[in-house]
Amino acid sequence: MSESYSTNAGSLDPQAGFTPTPSVSQAAHDLRVAAEGKIKDLASQAGMLTEKARESASQFRDITTEKAAHFREIAQEQWTDTRARAREVHSSAEEYVRQNPTKCVLGALGVGFLIGLITRR
Repeated sequence: MSESYSTNAGSLDPQAGFTPTPSVSQAAHDLRVAAEGKIKDLASQAGMLTEKARESASQFRDITTEKAAHFREIAQEQWTDTRARAREVHSSAEEYVRQNPTKCVLGALGVGFLIGLITRR
């Protein structure tokens, strides 16, 4: 056993200099190649994930655009209905005032008097 120590010790002698054996340089080369392969795989996976994200964003944009158009259509219908109802209420109120002017004037005076009392306090 001491002979194997001396044999190994002689190869690492500082006077002789350290020269890497072919197995160490081969292992370093293999690690470098494996790392490059992993980097290429990761870059490929990142590219695929980026493409999937773009597709998902495109689908989300299409869906939200469709929903926004649907909501816009509903809002437009509601606005049209509300305007029509407001016109009906306005015309019926105007007709009521024309048919009952005394009631309306006295009611307006009463409401004005009450508002005046409330704001005075």
